[in-house]
Amino acid sequence: MPEQEFMHIVRIAGVEVDGRLTVYGALRKIKGIGETLAWVIPRILSIDPSTRIGTLSEQELRKLEQGVKDPTTLNLPSWLLNWRKEPTTGKDLHLIGSDLEFAIKQRIEFLKSIGCWRGWRHALGLKVRGQKTRTTGRKGMTVGVIRRVKK
Repeated sequence: MPEQEFMHIVRIAGVEVDGRLTVYGALRKIKGIGETLAWVIPRILSIDPSTRIGTLSEQELRKLEQGVKDPTTLNLPSWLLNWRKEPTTGKDLHLIGSDLEFAIKQRIEFLKSIGCWRGWRHALGLKVRGQKTRTTGRKGMTVGVIRRVKK
């Protein structure tokens, strides 16, 4: 078997990652893949998560990319996926990259259009999940504060 050449830049799921990173570290660079999923996907595909991604063969990279693009084919539990019970179809999905960003924006626009409380909070740029707003979450310059001149 010929010696595998080291790849300095590896493109996986539309993201270019440094070949010196471990498989775990490279998967973490992809938006939508967290720590747990970055450990689970390579192990299910029989790839060591601590190996450098630049040393993987083309076949292993294809297998890894397929697992990243559609982790539902790996028979993972639904709690590992980031888009459970999608509102229109009711299926469990896992979105990554620009698909995830687009879905979040669509969800926020839907909440605004139906006029629910979360939609109003998003529209006003306020905290959405019940946090206090008296002292945190302020934007802009301070108003009404007179500062003493140091002598």
